[in-house]
Amino acid sequence: MQSHKIKRELADQLIAAGLNPLDVSEVVLRALHEDCDVNGDVTSAATIPPDQVSTLDLVARAPGTVAGIPVAAAVFAVLGGNSVLIDMLSTDGQQVVAGTVLLSVHGPTGVLLQGERPALNLLSHLSAIATATQSWVVALETSLTQVRDTRKTTPGLRTLDKYAVRCGGGINHRMNLSDAALIKDNHVVAAGGVAQAFELIKERFPDLPVEVEVDSLDQLTEALEVGADLVLLDNFTIDELSKAVRINQGRAKLEASGGFTLDQAQAVGDTGVDYVAVGAITHSAPSLDIGADLRMETI
Repeated sequence: MQSHKIKRELADQLIAAGLNPLDVSEVVLRALHEDCDVNGDVTSAATIPPDQVSTLDLVARAPGTVAGIPVAAAVFAVLGGNSVLIDMLSTDGQQVVAGTVLLSVHGPTGVLLQGERPALNLLSHLSAIATATQSWVVALETSLTQVRDTRKTTPGLRTLDKYAVRCGGGINHRMNLSDAALIKDNHVVAAGGVAQAFELIKERFPDLPVEVEVDSLDQLTEALEVGADLVLLDNFTIDELSKAVRINQGRAKLEASGGFTLDQAQAVGDTGVDYVAVGAITHSAPSLDIGADLRMETI
């Protein structure tokens, strides 16, 4: 399999979306190598003339919020280089209906069919996350609460998964363990207390925001007393979230976490917390149904 660099125009679109073209290329190459080793696509090689050209349309089979169109385009750009023409017909973050053509690629038929599955896998996966996130955004629209992701992302795809969350209207929590400090119960045990853990972090990383995870209202009070910038309310009931907001009085940002489901979203928003963390939008979103239709053309 020959690899090609992403063209400048597509690279610029990825950069504008907050993605690193080199990182996207690496993901694409891994996906392509999963499908083809040194022998390539043996079925296409045996059945398709090397000079045959066609057009492949990636089409939504179900309604949803799309994400990853430039990433899918990168599959064909890396695989086909100058032999393919790519037309992105929808934009990331767009809500589409069944039958919407998202992307069309013209080029050698063998190249199109080799790139079909990796492109669909990435596009369906990212669109699933965007669609799930958008459902939470809609459910929270009567409140000021925002849905946030977690680090429960697909290994190796965190940057893309979190990009898909943004496409769905959500906001990102920390990208990795160095973006912000999050004091959890095991850190409290290791450091000897919330105050001790907080002071140690501020001493070593004075400019980093510090979030403290608590599982009771008493622990919330302690976190506020040490000066936490954000408090994660872990497994609080709806009633406890409301009490936490009253205790807080705006001193810190409050984030609800603990397996809330979509049918609870409005109730969580009504408590007045700033954020609700939902791991399910990245680790359990059902794949959006997207298919590929080949159109044969005369040379």
